[in-house]
Amino acid sequence: MQIELNPRLRLMVACFVSLFFVVGCSSTSQEPVQQQEPVEEPAAPVQPKAKAPVDFAPGGLDPIDSRGRPISRTFYFEYDKAVLSAADLAALELHAKILKRNSDRSLVIEGHCDERGTREYNLALGEQRANAVSSFLRSSGVSSRQLETVSYGEEQPSDPGHNESAWSKNRRAVLSYR
Repeated sequence: MQIELNPRLRLMVACFVSLFFVVGCSSTSQEPVQQQEPVEEPAAPVQPKAKAPVDFAPGGLDPIDSRGRPISRTFYFEYDKAVLSAADLAALELHAKILKRNSDRSLVIEGHCDERGTREYNLALGEQRANAVSSFLRSSGVSSRQLETVSYGEEQPSDPGHNESAWSKNRRAVLSYR
């Protein structure tokens, strides 16, 4: 039994067989093949990161403003008062911003008094002064877990004198960063 193929079909089969033969018999050179260097894609332009404000001087415990100047950490009170002055509020607002940006930091607020009055009265007044500062900071958005208050009353005077000049320096609240 013999199958006759169409001449066209016969030509196509011959072409395929020839093509496979040529491809299968390609020369195998002994020269090493050079690999093409990988083409590096150009990097996307890197946007500079916005610099976080530097809130503390070297050493990490002294707060500074945007110009690098120290921010007051001592706030003075009138005799027998626990009311913050208007001038103190601006500095305390800076402290609030620093504490909100640095939630890992905490602050101890120390209340102090002058030597006049009983020990118990001065401890209570020192506590009221520390609480006045703490209350302002909390109302400015600082977490209460970042704040601690302590009253030293008259026990740690800034100036050991016994006159109005010394007493005015001792009626204070002092902020200590941790």
